[in-house]
This record gives sequence, C-alpha cells and structure tokens, in this order.
Amino acid sequence: MQTNLVQQFANTAEGQEAESILRACVHCGFCTATCPTYQELNDERDGPRGRIYLMKMFLEGQEATEKTREHLDRCLTCRSCETTCPSGVQYGRLVDISRGLMEKELPRAPKDKWLRWGLARVIPNRQLFGLLLRMGQIFRPVLPAPLRTKVPPRKQASPWPAASHNRIVLALAGCVQPSATPNTNAAAARVLDKLGITMVEAPEAGCCGAVNYHLSEHEKGLERMRQNIDAWWPAIEAGAEAIIMTASGCGAMVQDYGHLLKDDPVYAAKAQKVSELCTDIGAFLLNQDLDKLKLSQSPDKVAFHCPCTLQHAMQQSGVVEQVLTKAGVNLAVTKDKHLCCGSAGTYSVTQPEMSQKLLGNKLKALTVDNPDRIVTANIGCQMHLETKAQVPVQHWIELLDQ
Repeated sequence: MQTNLVQQFANTAEGQEAESILRACVHCGFCTATCPTYQELNDERDGPRGRIYLMKMFLEGQEATEKTREHLDRCLTCRSCETTCPSGVQYGRLVDISRGLMEKELPRAPKDKWLRWGLARVIPNRQLFGLLLRMGQIFRPVLPAPLRTKVPPRKQASPWPAASHNRIVLALAGCVQPSATPNTNAAAARVLDKLGITMVEAPEAGCCGAVNYHLSEHEKGLERMRQNIDAWWPAIEAGAEAIIMTASGCGAMVQDYGHLLKDDPVYAAKAQKVSELCTDIGAFLLNQDLDKLKLSQSPDKVAFHCPCTLQHAMQQSGVVEQVLTKAGVNLAVTKDKHLCCGSAGTYSVTQPEMSQKLLGNKLKALTVDNPDRIVTANIGCQMHLETKAQVPVQHWIELLDQ
C-alpha cells in the first residue's frame, strides 16, 4: 500500500511504525472473513480492510470525523484478522496508534469522554474496583435485572499452598481478578505446587496497563507497565523462571512490554526481559510433567472458549485444549472458535449493543454439544459469558485444581 503521511505524523516514531504497517497491507480482504463486526454489519468500514483505509486517510491528513471514529470504536481489537492475514499486517498496533493520535485531534462528546475517563480510573484501581463490586454484590438482589446480570455473585478463594519450592514463578494479580474471581490465581498456585513450583504475586504489581492503553491513555498505560517491571524485577534477578499469566488479556499486554518500551533508555532492556518471561499458564503447564497431578477423568462435558487475546494476540490456539485433554477433561464440540465473545476489555460497556450480539452468537456456538460447564482463560470473557450462560462458567485452571 502506498502511503504519504503528513509531516505531523511522519516525523514521529508512532507515525513511522504506522506507515510501515500500512505498507504491508495488500488489500486482499481475507481479514473480512474472520472479523466479527464485519460478519454482523456487512459494512466494509466495519472490517479490517476498510478500517485500514480510514486510518490511512487520517494519517495522510484528511479530517477525522465522528463517523470515522465510530467505525474505529466499533473494532473489538480481537486481532482475528492478524491470524488470517497472509501479509502479517500488525493491525492491533495500527489501531492503537491511530486511536491515540485521533484522540488528540478530535475531542469526544462530554458523555463519551467521561465514560471512558471513568472506566480508565475505576477498572485499573484494584481497591476501588473491589469496593464498588462488593457494594454491587450486597445490593444485587434489589438491582434492576439488566444491571443485576452484570454484577457477578461473590466468589471465595481456596487457601494458597503453604509449601515453598526451589522453582519460583511470578504471577500478576491484576486489577479485576482479585475481587471478581479470586480463586483463579489460588487454583493456579495449588496446581503448580503439586508440580513442585511456587507461584508468588508481587504486591506492588497492579493493572497490566491494557485498560489505559487501549482507551488511548498511552502514557498512563506505559506508567503502569513500568510500575509492574519495578515490582517484578527483584524476583527476576533472584531467578524467577517465568511470569505466569492466568488472564490472557494481561498476557497479551505484558508480552508487548518490550516493544512498547523499546525507546525508553531506563526500561527497554528490563521490559524485553519481562516480555520474554511472560507466558500463559496453559503454555507453561504443557511443558510440565502433568502425571504428577494424579488427575482423574472428569464426569462433566466441558466447552472451552479460547479468548481472542490467547489465540490471536498470544498465538496459543489449541494449547489449553491439549492440557485439558491430557488432564482427562471431556471437551465438548464447539463452533466458530475464532470469533470474539464481545467482552474485549471495556468494549462491553462502550459498545453494549454489538457486544450483546456477539455474546449471544458465542454462547450458541459454545453450547451446540450441550456442555455441563464452560471454561475460559481470561477474566473479561469469564465475567461476560456468565451474564447470560445457562451453565456454570469458570477459569479452566480451576478444573485441574478440583
């Protein structure tokens, strides 16, 4: 693709990266076949190829309009198009860059602006989110039905293992998971304990930075990344062998720390090391001796939902299924595995109509084989699916723990 970026963007690192990505696109359109929003709307501007043209026009100096931003906002950034693209177009980076630049050029309406500002202040704040969630759970019985379904019932974490082993891995508590699904990391720690591995959380580590970064608060997102690197670094220097991700949304972000901080003279090397150590819990377990877990055949038929961040961003499609099969889990047949459930970080709040359509589609695809439960690998997907699922929804690591 030929490009001619305006001077305003051409002389910046982000602009040059965007131009390189644009030039890789050959207009083939294979991406439209796997784009969830294009499948729903059949509008070229709501598919990757059309959005690439919109971003190109903006970067080349054409005036950005609310209509342009509407089509970009409607993108889930699921990155299914990247998995399909034969040319290796890094669409997710292009969208992040273009949205960030457009945010500066085209002010949002007050209602939209304050909604995004609130999401970026509440969700990454573990204490504040936990407090508000607890209040919602207390008053859940008297909330209106549409709101009640969005408040998950209170869950309890089983005890962390007390034993300490020579093999140490780090974990990210994150921002939402400790209060919404506190048993996820506890279950992972117990499974790893049986394999002779100690999993520890660094108390100072917080949100991975994804919420701020994907809401176009790039500097705030980078600040959170630096804080996590500082929190993890003493353990990394002491020999921690991996940073285990139990939320693939966080994993997709952390694996990009090295790229996003490559120009930071203080953090570039450390960020690259963190990205190299980052791995999803499924990929880590696949390389361990699972016979040590002494697992028994599960009586339940289980449908696995592979989050977009795991299969498209982390490129680990099929990994968890291999682990579950080794563990004796009876996997149910599912359809349209490549399509997003509609959670997509804050998308379910900022684009509720499309999010609900995709949720309905995904639940139909997950339940064609009448499973007894649904498991997934990301906190956002888990909370979103359980708002309408007719069977229990949980993180798959809890099955191995049970």
